[in-house]
Amino acid sequence: MKRVTAIIKPFKLDDVKDALLEIGVSGMSVCEIRGHGRQKGHTELYRGAEYNVDFIPKTELSIVVTADQVDAVIEAIKTAASSGKIGDGKIFVSDVERVIRIRTGEEDADALN
Repeated sequence: MKRVTAIIKPFKLDDVKDALLEIGVSGMSVCEIRGHGRQKGHTELYRGAEYNVDFIPKTELSIVVTADQVDAVIEAIKTAASSGKIGDGKIFVSDVERVIRIRTGEEDADALN
């Protein structure tokens, strides 16, 4: 099993969610986060004063899927989250050793469905 973690622009969340539902992925965790990559924040003007915004609002999705679903998940996220502009985000893939559904005790792939 694999965990796919995607950091995307917040306004792309609904598009990504819909794209994942289309390929049969229904479970995900979503967190509102702040951070920056290469863009290093930006400058804004508020009541005539200029100030730096070092950390930009982002959305983090965490999805655990079987290994054979990873490529489809990555492609769905890339297609739905891309705006072609800097700051579109990143996708990370990592191994998951074990999954247990607390309510039933089901494990691994059975716990994902």
